[in-house]
Amino acid sequence: MKLLRTIRLDPSDTFVFERAADPGEWAVSGAFAFWNADPATLEGKARSAFRSGLLGIGSLGWSTLAQIVEADDGQHQAAVEMLAQQLMTHFGAPTIQDATAAAEEEFTFVASLCDHPADTLIAVHRTSEADGIHEAFRTLKPRNGPKPLRAFSFLEVTGEDETPFETVDLIGMAARDSK
Repeated sequence: MKLLRTIRLDPSDTFVFERAADPGEWAVSGAFAFWNADPATLEGKARSAFRSGLLGIGSLGWSTLAQIVEADDGQHQAAVEMLAQQLMTHFGAPTIQDATAAAEEEFTFVASLCDHPADTLIAVHRTSEADGIHEAFRTLKPRNGPKPLRAFSFLEVTGEDETPFETVDLIGMAARDSK
């Protein structure tokens, strides 16, 4: 089975998000983290997490990218249990059975995104529409087959047509954070 692990190709996640996921954490979409928020009122780092964050389940931090990796049944079960515990502790799941069912559903969804070769990178673009939150996922693959992962070396993007172009002023965000 294939699942997602967070990956950090450069330090940008550490200043784009309030809490950056640690590299190598099991990851889920994380849209549920915004169930009680009004996306239209989110600003700054919270807005960045809403729009482009994948949730690392250990730290509950955000990652811009996640990597498709092979996972065995034990790793899958441990990830489900960890997310279920996080849902109980931090998101108000009423029972461990409910939390486990929700965690299993999250990882079933993650597995559905992983129908690409291992080491493919996944990114998300989230929007809020009248009928709810919409997510568009993109894959990033190195041109000419697998290569060592380095920032800015990924040239082939799949799924870009569904999402509008958006810019982020990383230098401006870093300057505001240093005040």
